[in-house]
Amino acid sequence: MKRYNIADHMASLTQFPASDHDHHACVASALSAAEAECRRRGARLTDIRRRVLELVWTSHAPVGAYALLDGLRGEGRAAAPPTVYRALDFLLAHGLIHRIETLNAFIGCRHPGVPHVGLFLMCRRCGTVAELNDGAIERAVERGAERLGFRVLTLTVEAAGLCPTCERTPE
Repeated sequence: MKRYNIADHMASLTQFPASDHDHHACVASALSAAEAECRRRGARLTDIRRRVLELVWTSHAPVGAYALLDGLRGEGRAAAPPTVYRALDFLLAHGLIHRIETLNAFIGCRHPGVPHVGLFLMCRRCGTVAELNDGAIERAVERGAERLGFRVLTLTVEAAGLCPTCERTPE
């Protein structure tokens, strides 16, 4: 029997989705992890928060607040922008999603409950984003900032390029 290895698990979460990626299982796993994290924190994952989270996870590309609003309205929900923004604020505060600053959009967090910074690899062609876990990058930024007498409070790194699929496929 194969032993569970957290390093292998974390590495699998930071890859671009393979062509045979089971997205239904991916979304189900994300929702289950979110529910567990909310239980652990004593927070309430209401129906609307859960649905917004599910809509964020509909793909591995960042989604904007108004696209989420359109998704809710398309389901016949009487949602308004403040409803979506309150849900997003909750999801951000509980580490269930990340904000992609350069796109003003949101992506599901692949490892809620695990302290980490936002390191993202964004494909310019297909829009897919992979969350990168690399403590060396975080430490390098903190050391550089420290040399300048600067204390880092938040850190988000967004790198644009081509994912493995787009790199292999001519335009």
